[in-house]
Amino acid sequence: MKILKILGLIVLFVIVIATAAGFYVNVALPDTGKAPAVKIEVTPERLERGRYLANHVTACMDCHSSRNWSLFSGPPVAGTIGQGGEVFDENMGFPGKIYAANITPHALGSWTDGEILKAVTTGVNKDGKALFPLMGYSRFGKMDREDIYSIIAYIRSLQPIKSQVPNTELNFPVSLINKTLPKAADFQKKPDASDSLKYGAYLVNAAGCVDCHSKMDKGNIVPGSEFGGGMEFIQPAGIMRSPNITMHKVNGLGNWSKTMFVQRFKMYADSTVKLPGMGRNELNTPMPWTMYAGMTQQDLAAIYTYLNSLKPLDNKVEVREIKGQPL
Repeated sequence: MKILKILGLIVLFVIVIATAAGFYVNVALPDTGKAPAVKIEVTPERLERGRYLANHVTACMDCHSSRNWSLFSGPPVAGTIGQGGEVFDENMGFPGKIYAANITPHALGSWTDGEILKAVTTGVNKDGKALFPLMGYSRFGKMDREDIYSIIAYIRSLQPIKSQVPNTELNFPVSLINKTLPKAADFQKKPDASDSLKYGAYLVNAAGCVDCHSKMDKGNIVPGSEFGGGMEFIQPAGIMRSPNITMHKVNGLGNWSKTMFVQRFKMYADSTVKLPGMGRNELNTPMPWTMYAGMTQQDLAAIYTYLNSLKPLDNKVEVREIKGQPL
C-alpha cells in the first residue's frame, strides 16, 4: 500500500507539473518582446528592392496570392497579389488548416510598421498570436533589417483587396507547441555580392530552399537531409517530391554547370512564353518557377555557388509518383 501511495503521489506530481507547464505555454507564450517603434520611410529604392525580394527571392506572393494551378508551376493570378487565402491542410500533410493571410493594406492598414516587422521576423502577429512556421519568420529574422524594411514598404504599396481569410486552425498538440516556436530576430548584414559564397548563403536562406528540398517529419526537417530533397507534396493525381539539389553526381545536380543552373530558371522569365496547361489528373510542380525566374543572373549564380559548397548527399528521389502506379 505504501508503494501504491508513493506511485500515486508521483503521478499526481507529474500531472500538476504538466498542467502548470501547459497553462504557462498557453497563457505566457509566445513572447518575443514588444513591437519596435519604427516608421519606415518609403523610397523608390526600397519599393523596388521590396518588389524584387517579395516576388522573386523570398517569394512572399507564392503563398499570399491565388495561384493558377491549371498552368505549369501555378503562376500567381493577376489581381490577387497579396490577398492571401491559400490553405495548407491535412490533405497536404499539415497539422490542421493553415491559411495564408491577406497582407494588402486592406488587412494591414491598422498595423504599425513595427507590428509588421515583428510578425515577419519573429512569428508573432499584432494580436500576440504565434504564426505557423510555414511562414518563414525564422529565415526572415536572419536577413538584413534593411531588406525587411524594403519588403514592408513594398507590401504597403500593394492594391488593397477586400478578402476575408479564415483563421488558422491547428490540431492539438501542435496548437500548443506552435506557441513555443517564435523567437527574437537576429538580423544579419547582407554580404557583399562580390563574395559569391556568403552572398549565395544569404539568398538561399531568404528563398527558403532548404524548407522544401529536405525530408520532413511532423513539420520538422530531418537532420542530415538538408537540400537532399524528398519533401512530399500530395496532390489529387499523386505525389510530387522535391529533388536533391546537392551536387551529387548521380542523384543531385553534380553534372550541372553554373550556366545550366541559371538558364533553367531564366527560361521562365520571358512573360510571353506560354506555360503548359495542367489537368486535375496531372501532377504539377509546387516550385514557383515564374517567381524565382525573376531573380538576376548574378543572384542565381551565387545560389549555385553556395549549393556547390555543400556536402553532396547520395539520396535518390522518385520525384513523381502517380496515383495507382508503382514507383
